[in-house]
Amino acid sequence: MGDYETMDKEEIYSKVLRAGRRTYFFDVRATKAGDYYLTITESKKFTNDDGSFHYKKHKIYLYKEDFSEFREILAEMTDYIINEKGEEVISERHQKDFKREDNEFVAQEAKTPEDTNTDNFTDISFDDI
Repeated sequence: MGDYETMDKEEIYSKVLRAGRRTYFFDVRATKAGDYYLTITESKKFTNDDGSFHYKKHKIYLYKEDFSEFREILAEMTDYIINEKGEEVISERHQKDFKREDNEFVAQEAKTPEDTNTDNFTDISFDDI
């Protein structure tokens, strides 16, 4: 493999953002001409029925000539979302007490002793088992 091919794949500078099942990789790479560009990779972990897992990856290549407009639009869009919906995450998938049930995502509500109704339960003696 020649020097140019090696430089094309070389990571110059990297950062990782772990966000639940998703991981974002920000990598500065070099072109064959020696200029730099940015790749942003989203990697999402999926679990198969047999317990094994696999990752799906999506990659964006961002070149210097697009940085200014990209930054402006990203700032505009993120500001819009924060202004419209606030910074609080409202999806139940992102709640701390989130549980997965029957391939559907369900947030479990915190229960206090007053919330627990034992009137509907049948008294069972361990001798009966």
